[in-house]
Amino acid sequence: MGSGQVTDWQGKHVTVAGLGVSGVPAAKVLHGLGAKVTVVNDGDDARAREQAAELEALGVTVRLGDGATLPDGTELIVTAPGWKPDKPLFAAADAAGVPVWGDVELAWRLRKPGAADWLAVTGTNGKTTTVQMLASILEAAGLRTAAVGNIGVSLLDAVLGDEEYDVLAVELSSYQLHWAPSLRAHSAAVLNLAPDHLDWHGSMEAYAKDKGRIYEGNRVACVYNVADKATEDLVREADVEEGCRAVGFTLGTPGPSQLGVVKGLLVDRAFVENRQKNAQELAEVADVKPAAPHNIANALAAAALARAYGVPAGAVREGLRNFTPDAHRIAHVADVDGVAYVDDSKATNTHAAQASLAAYDSVVWIAGGLAKGATFDELVAEAAKRLRGAVLIGRDRELIREALARHAPEVPVVDLGRTDTGAMLQAVQEARRLARPGDTVLLAPACASMDMFANYNKRGDAFAQAVRELGA
Repeated sequence: MGSGQVTDWQGKHVTVAGLGVSGVPAAKVLHGLGAKVTVVNDGDDARAREQAAELEALGVTVRLGDGATLPDGTELIVTAPGWKPDKPLFAAADAAGVPVWGDVELAWRLRKPGAADWLAVTGTNGKTTTVQMLASILEAAGLRTAAVGNIGVSLLDAVLGDEEYDVLAVELSSYQLHWAPSLRAHSAAVLNLAPDHLDWHGSMEAYAKDKGRIYEGNRVACVYNVADKATEDLVREADVEEGCRAVGFTLGTPGPSQLGVVKGLLVDRAFVENRQKNAQELAEVADVKPAAPHNIANALAAAALARAYGVPAGAVREGLRNFTPDAHRIAHVADVDGVAYVDDSKATNTHAAQASLAAYDSVVWIAGGLAKGATFDELVAEAAKRLRGAVLIGRDRELIREALARHAPEVPVVDLGRTDTGAMLQAVQEARRLARPGDTVLLAPACASMDMFANYNKRGDAFAQAVRELGA
């Protein structure tokens, strides 16, 4: 299958695996290009039937309740990113010699001639914030851009829509990268690597390998985290274009070919003349909101990608100043009786929670939810000296309680067994009881939210509402 001109697609038998946010648009696009599209979906619920009816009205075949069998005559599978590689459908495809693409691969192949470059970002944590910062910087430089990918704006819409872009800021998950074999970004960054989604990838090695695919074929810069050697290892292993450089970011003083921090300034020693001796000031630490350490790292990674694209220093400063972070990312909700209440519901894994806890000196920690196979010993051991107390909620809270007993036995722990909607209010009330003036009550659950809430946004909203009730 070629680069996706319409002639390639006429009459091609394409199977789309999974409905949902990527499957439905992919099916519509392929159908519009003249392909014979069959959608297969494991589930057969009301939502799936509604989506199926919409597609069937267009002439797309939909098979609900059977995502395992390869439809006859299939020449290509386009899969939703969340489908695990070990599913029977993919084994059948492999046996039949049928290629499998994700929605990102499809978008990459459908780009128009002379299409926008992609600046790509992955990592266990910080992807969305970094991509949004990057888009803000590119806009400040007068470039036509958008933050797309795993961030909510479909890449298919971006490459096929009428809007013309100069460059795209692209967030990519490990799932999407797994199914995107021919993607070649202008420049890319891996922000960090920590155990996550191991149930999907099968091992840390497989997870890292999928993240590392983002560097394949980079033309200008592979951006890595100096503090996270695993990201530098991925750069070393990548097959890049001649002349592509490794560019590090660090919270310390940068060496040549790095961006870093000197006396409250973000500085560039990578994209300057004579980088052995010279550095370019890009912005002040105070321009980064919030100026927590991990968020400064995000800003440096975004700046590195923008500089790789040729953006001037002034646009980096302006873009960072213009940027407002999304809700539920270390968001200050209120101060009540001298105690700060901070919502970092987006900290859905241990690595994110670790970064969040490191931003405060004395914390009453609200944690728990769905652990997704994670362990908590390292997180608790590192955070122990900062903890005033802990309030545990959610299905897998016992795992955190056991880690606290092992590594922070003197820290008072409140274990809330209830999972109803009032649980968050009680958690906040218990946290208030444990907190002293000058402390921070921090919702950084280190777990997914779906045992008690629809998503991490709803969990954060419940926390903010509970804090407002305290204040009242």
